[in-house]
Amino acid sequence: MAGILDGKGIAAKIKEELKEEIQQWKDRGIQPCLAVILAGEDPASVYYAKAKQKVCESLGMTYRFINLPGDVGEEDILGKINELNGDKTVHGIMVELPLPKHIDTKKVTAAILPEKDVDGVHPMNRGAIMSGDEGLFPATPQSCIELLLRSGVEIEGKHVVIVGRGETVGKPLVFMILKHHATVSICHSRTRDLSSFTRQGDIVIAAVGKPKLIKADMVKPGAVVVDAGINETNEGMCGDVDYEGVKEIAGLISPVPGGVGSLTTTLLLKNVLKGLAIQLKK
Repeated sequence: MAGILDGKGIAAKIKEELKEEIQQWKDRGIQPCLAVILAGEDPASVYYAKAKQKVCESLGMTYRFINLPGDVGEEDILGKINELNGDKTVHGIMVELPLPKHIDTKKVTAAILPEKDVDGVHPMNRGAIMSGDEGLFPATPQSCIELLLRSGVEIEGKHVVIVGRGETVGKPLVFMILKHHATVSICHSRTRDLSSFTRQGDIVIAAVGKPKLIKADMVKPGAVVVDAGINETNEGMCGDVDYEGVKEIAGLISPVPGGVGSLTTTLLLKNVLKGLAIQLKK
């Protein structure tokens, strides 16, 4: 039976590191601050916004929540972002997605200063992922990598098979994990004979958004399996991996919940501090 990639335990360790770093900034007279913009009352978005507030408060980081009405105009959101961009007491800005349908999401996210873009969605940060330059990168791909590294999994030289090519996880993860000198295969919905690829993986990362897609016969014995999926089903929440089946084959596996998702908010706040350091260099 596979060992567990313990996202909760790793998140707790990173939080202690962040708490210490935040205190160091405070000792220098700087109060780290994250601002989150939410348009409307989408239940999931409200939940995630409150979860971020809870973590911020526990670590000593200021949390500024801007809740705009669902019928807010695009120019009003852009104006608020411009205001936060110019506010030197705000070091990270995030817009909760999805935005209302009448709002151009790409236009809004591109309006955030790259050094305050803690979600790593600005085109300049996306470009930095590919070029290897300094920047802020998306939290979920970072979570996958942190989960591996802090669990003692060697990435260099390993064959990593990523299932999913989405903008949030799959695409950025390809370039982020290449920096660790892995050999990478990327699979997606049009990949023929998917299992012939996944069975080759020393490390398999599932980020496709299909409940229990990765079955036991799709994983080679002893492989490390990271489940970055989160799906609501009639049976409750599950990942993209058939956990009960695959855990009998894999060497290490991340659960859902308790795996990748446990790290994302923590690493988002780590981006606030990284962005703060970049801002002070300018």
